[in-house]
Amino acid sequence: MDLVIPDFGLLFWTGIVFCSLLFLLAKYAWKPILGAVNAREQKIAESLELAEKTKIEMQALQAENEALLKEARAERDKMLNEAKKQADKFIDESKNKAKEEAQKIITSAKESIQNEKAAAMSELKTHVGALSLEIAEKIIQNELSTNGKQKALIDKFVDNINMN
Repeated sequence: MDLVIPDFGLLFWTGIVFCSLLFLLAKYAWKPILGAVNAREQKIAESLELAEKTKIEMQALQAENEALLKEARAERDKMLNEAKKQADKFIDESKNKAKEEAQKIITSAKESIQNEKAAAMSELKTHVGALSLEIAEKIIQNELSTNGKQKALIDKFVDNINMN
């Protein structure tokens, strides 16, 4: 039972050692330990504040990045629209120029056809006239091959002249 119920001397010396240890700790160790704990607590609080500020700054930067991204997308869309408009304008101008050139070529071809047609008609008339003269010459030569036929023709012309 000695273990369960200690002697008065043991209790006394244990109490004195405990009180002296408590006094020594309070006088020499307690303040530095409390200072270290308070400093650590303050450092943790500052770290938490810094983490909160950093979190807020990160959110602000993220919002700013999103805004910049939206702005960049809007600018990209604007540039694409301008490029598309310029391409459409260039295509329209090219089409108009091509139509004008085609119209000029068609007009020139029509004029050339008219000129060729007029030249062909003129040449055809010349050939028809030449053929008509050759045919008339051959017919007249055939009709006037003898002297009697020549005199009969002259008499016929003379009679026609007198009658008119």
